[in-house]
Amino acid sequence: MTHDHDLVLRPTPAQTAAALAPPSGRTGGDLVVETLRGLGATTVFGLPGQHALALFDALRRSKLSYVGLRVENNAGFAADGYGRITGEAAPLFLSTGPGALTALPALQEAAAASAPVIAVASQVPAAGLGGGRHGYLHELRDQQASFRDVVKSVHSARSASQIPSAIAAAWESALSAPHGPVWVEIPQDVLEAPTRIPVVLAPDALPHDLIPRVELTAVAAHLLSTAARPVIVAGGGVVRSDAAGKLRQLAERLNAPVVTTFGGKGAFPWNHPLSLQSWLEDRHTTDFLESADVLLVVGSGLGELSSNYRTFAPRGRIVQIDADAGKLEANYPALGMHADARLALTALLESVEEVRPDDGAAAAVRDVLDRVRERIGTQGLEAEQQILAAVRAALPDTAPSFWDMTILTYWAWSAFDARRSNTMHSAQGAGGLGYAFPAALGAAAADPDGPVLAVSGDGGAMYSIAELATARQHDLPVTWLIVDDGGYGILREYADGAYGEPTGTELTRPDFVALGESFGVPATRTTPETLSADLAAALKAPGPSVVVLPARLRMFAPTHE
Repeated sequence: MTHDHDLVLRPTPAQTAAALAPPSGRTGGDLVVETLRGLGATTVFGLPGQHALALFDALRRSKLSYVGLRVENNAGFAADGYGRITGEAAPLFLSTGPGALTALPALQEAAAASAPVIAVASQVPAAGLGGGRHGYLHELRDQQASFRDVVKSVHSARSASQIPSAIAAAWESALSAPHGPVWVEIPQDVLEAPTRIPVVLAPDALPHDLIPRVELTAVAAHLLSTAARPVIVAGGGVVRSDAAGKLRQLAERLNAPVVTTFGGKGAFPWNHPLSLQSWLEDRHTTDFLESADVLLVVGSGLGELSSNYRTFAPRGRIVQIDADAGKLEANYPALGMHADARLALTALLESVEEVRPDDGAAAAVRDVLDRVRERIGTQGLEAEQQILAAVRAALPDTAPSFWDMTILTYWAWSAFDARRSNTMHSAQGAGGLGYAFPAALGAAAADPDGPVLAVSGDGGAMYSIAELATARQHDLPVTWLIVDDGGYGILREYADGAYGEPTGTELTRPDFVALGESFGVPATRTTPETLSADLAAALKAPGPSVVVLPARLRMFAPTHE
């Protein structure tokens, strides 16, 4: 009896002939790049090292594009930015030991933000694996152990024949919901050894669909259909699963107000009548969420920031949808639905009753936003709002932006209109410095025809200065806005508030304009009054640019106390 899958498994005569006569001069490194190419990869980020030279030599002979950065952690951030913008798995090539370990913070951010990154690292020769006593350069007792608690999954290949399967399994893991970074390591001698293994074609590595359970969909749909005051919290999972359209349809059908988390910026239209925007650190918003009799939380774990620093105390039922099973009910009791946000929202749209009448939801939203604006308006923070408005005016609606951990970013989380889903990204997941500029370079590599904005403080900028050379070398259209306040501004505020005087926050820094120009990157010093025009001009110009804004910003007063 013949089954359909037999036809798929049987090679064609041409495939058989090619397999029996593989080209000469190939190594284990070629198997890596062939597998990635067969899976659909087009661009690789990374930094070479002694043990990984065969991998990079194979990359030279392949059709994959290579964007080389100057620091491994920045290469990881670039792969993260590429993965977020495209939704595709971003290969990251690393060497052994110090080179690999330097990328750990970037992989932590990718894990927190569900960015699909495939880190492929070399290892010491296979004879030196285990024990850490053989005296090889860069040798670790257990290199995988350093990454196992950070990445989504760990894979290894100890022979050439294992390489295609290891890469394919990593690819499938990275792109199955929830997306995330994965780790693959291959010994130096396996990468370097000649191989007669046939050229890798198109491995089967389709990501798994994470479908909501039917009985849970039924209960959730009933709760939402019969709710008197339904409200929706939309997190980063809505953005990652490209579910903004489904979210809007469901919100309008339920007449349910929507607040987006800082990771979910752009998931719901900012000026929609049902939009509570993103003022999650405001007690007026928190009170409104607490008053909901059914709260639908999509793609968020209701963590520290989304719960207004753990002060959120819901009085109604919570329905929580998340692709990460570990986040379900991690912070609040809920009807937990382990599912991809897009698939779960689609199921709810097919299950909830007809359009629920608007019994004042839009008016209640306007009241909350009026209260927020009134509170902010009493704090003398017009300069901060002016600067954020200038950035918004200069940035094209479709242009992606990447934000470092700096005071302007803290403002943007709450007050910036992202206008499109998947256009505003920050290091809010893990909170490491130095994210914005290299991540923006990764996004620009994905689409070099449109401008990309990176926003950093002067402290965070110093983490990424070397990548000005990368931007110039690859002529990537990234405009880097550096807000120069003389130190770690947000830490200065935190320390001053907690201890009365900050320590270690004041920094000697370079002339960023002169520094940018020394790399051959056009640079401009601006003012709050000229920022919008200067930034717009830089974004319109081809290639990289730097705009420096000397300004000491303040945060709005906390409202969770």
